[in-house]
Amino acid sequence: MRKVFIVMCGELTLKGENKGFFEETLKRNILQRIGGDVQIEHKHQRFYIACSPDRESRVREALGSTFGIVKYAPALELPKEMEAIKGAALLLAREAVETTGTTVFKIEAKRTDKSFPLTSYDIAKELGALLLEHDPRLSVRMTRPDWSIKVEIRDKAYLFWEEVPGPGGLPVGSSGTGMLLLSGGIDSPVAGYLMAKRGLSLHAAYFHTYPYTSDDARKKVETLAAILSRWTGRVVLHVVPFTEAQIHINRHARKNEITLHMRAAMVRIATILAGRVGASCLITGESLGQVASQTAESMRFTQHTTDLPIFRPLVGMDKQEIIALARRIGTFETSILPYADCCTLFSPEHPLIRPHFEPMREAYKTLEIDPHLREAADKAEHLVFELGQQREKA
Repeated sequence: MRKVFIVMCGELTLKGENKGFFEETLKRNILQRIGGDVQIEHKHQRFYIACSPDRESRVREALGSTFGIVKYAPALELPKEMEAIKGAALLLAREAVETTGTTVFKIEAKRTDKSFPLTSYDIAKELGALLLEHDPRLSVRMTRPDWSIKVEIRDKAYLFWEEVPGPGGLPVGSSGTGMLLLSGGIDSPVAGYLMAKRGLSLHAAYFHTYPYTSDDARKKVETLAAILSRWTGRVVLHVVPFTEAQIHINRHARKNEITLHMRAAMVRIATILAGRVGASCLITGESLGQVASQTAESMRFTQHTTDLPIFRPLVGMDKQEIIALARRIGTFETSILPYADCCTLFSPEHPLIRPHFEPMREAYKTLEIDPHLREAADKAEHLVFELGQQREKA
């Protein structure tokens, strides 16, 4: 008998001929998080992970934050012999009572190997009677028990009672690479998280306007990138010196158009960087109607400087929904630190809310800002974050 972690993969099991690609990507991501000294096997559309006892907490932490995992179960793997199965059931029942403090249970048995002499019903009946005999505190309830011991008869017997939710989604890297426009606010880290959950590897562009924004503002964004990398495995942060471009816009644009031209310029720089790293899309934290630059008309204008699709996963969410998710993924407390970014510092008092597309596009052309944007992209600093830590400069 040995301890294993059974990993359930959710929608990966619905994939067709390319299912193997998704499974291999997930396996690679799991191993990156756990490190060495584990055995990982794929069978029955699941992963089975065996490790030494001192690695169990590391495995739990990894499986709870790896996209592509719907849930996992710490299980006992043993021979398909009824006496061994009974012994394992007694161990798990004791553990469940001690952990939960509850005593109402159910046995769920599934016999995939039809050569096993007992039916699923017989297995559940025999194990239930055994537990009731050994512990008079226990009672059975078939609907909504406090806990259930699940028995699976496959190539071997597997028993477990605890099932831990994973983050779901698709394995990071299975959907390509995206360039996230990352500010120090609440929204953009959540947008990055949601698109990583759909399988995108993340690069992120941060627009730094020193000395108008402080080094504390930059460190805040670096911290956000590090937190995101706990979920994505890796984030490459491109710190773009945006001061000269910002000054140029302020000097030459109409005051009420500054924010929109600034956003369009950022999209252009992000597109240049995306081309250099092989990213096929941009990601923003825009939510429809939240601020002046996030009306439908404003979004139409600010995206005209790219030929890449812009994914806006928060577009239909309200602020409270976004905040709740930011709290859950661990970015909220950092996002609310009081260090202003360039979008806040240079916002006009009365920004244009519903720009007319053609006149705005012509106004943007008259800025003749593209040389400044290419220079900013060329001077970007590239930082690598892996699993919550800064590793190196790219």
